[in-house]
Amino acid sequence: MKLKRVYLLALLVTVCGVMAISDGHAQNKKRIIQLSGIVLGEDSVSGLPGVHVYVPKAGRGTSTQPNGFFSMPVLVGDSVVISSVGYIRRHYIVPESPDEFMTIIIEMATDNTFLRDVVIMPFPTEEVFKQAVLALNVPLNENGIDKRNLNAELMALMMQNTPMDGNLNYRYYMNQYNQSISDRSQVRVNPFLNPFNWARFFRDLKQNKKKK
Repeated sequence: MKLKRVYLLALLVTVCGVMAISDGHAQNKKRIIQLSGIVLGEDSVSGLPGVHVYVPKAGRGTSTQPNGFFSMPVLVGDSVVISSVGYIRRHYIVPESPDEFMTIIIEMATDNTFLRDVVIMPFPTEEVFKQAVLALNVPLNENGIDKRNLNAELMALMMQNTPMDGNLNYRYYMNQYNQSISDRSQVRVNPFLNPFNWARFFRDLKQNKKKK
């Protein structure tokens, strides 16, 4: 009986080994295909750069070039993942191809995520906020303006420390851009080196002294 059990166990191990070897040969028999393609967005014509194209199980992949092109070796049946920030993830199964080279076009769809509006308040509840507003005792003039906000020193300090908003930044950029365009065709003149400007300055200075 013991010999029969030993023979059965040996036979089972042999069968399992043969099956594992056959599976390994079957996997090795999978054809290698050079998969190339271009990844496009909804509104793009030249392609999306920096899109990740990879096979998770195999641990290999690549990224698209600045024009959206990619190329990588894959096996028949591989599941290729195409992902990028801001786009819905795509999957592509490599089919059996008669050629060793395949070219595909992947179109990515924008992943729009809408969040609910969030109101940030320095009070725990809206009722507490209303009570705090009603409890304010701000000294206002007949026009409903607090005179303390019109203090000259305070306003000057605010002008020095308050950064520019988006509108002022845009205006400043456009002024610099227009100035750079005008400087291409003519030389910028330094007003401090203009003798006529100094003559006008001294003339105005003398007139101001006479008025005093």
